[in-house]
Amino acid sequence: MGQKMKSPELDLYYFDACPYCQRVLKVIDKHNIKVNYMDIYGDLKYLQKLTLITGKKTVPCLFIDGDPMHESMDIINWLESNLEKLTKK
Repeated sequence: MGQKMKSPELDLYYFDACPYCQRVLKVIDKHNIKVNYMDIYGDLKYLQKLTLITGKKTVPCLFIDGDPMHESMDIINWLESNLEKLTKK
């Protein structure tokens, strides 16, 4: 029997007022994708972690199993091309 692919762990670093973050959030909602939300201004430890790992404060940043991806369109394209293996809410 084939093994089911394990869904990647998704952590989205964002803040609400960011239009690029809103673009990504809309796609996540549209497809009902399960994501851990890390509001960098809601909790400064997320901002510190983002800066420590990536060297920048740029959001949105989607960590896919711990690997950061920047750029809203890159994130959206990745999400939409990997829908079948992502956990839904």
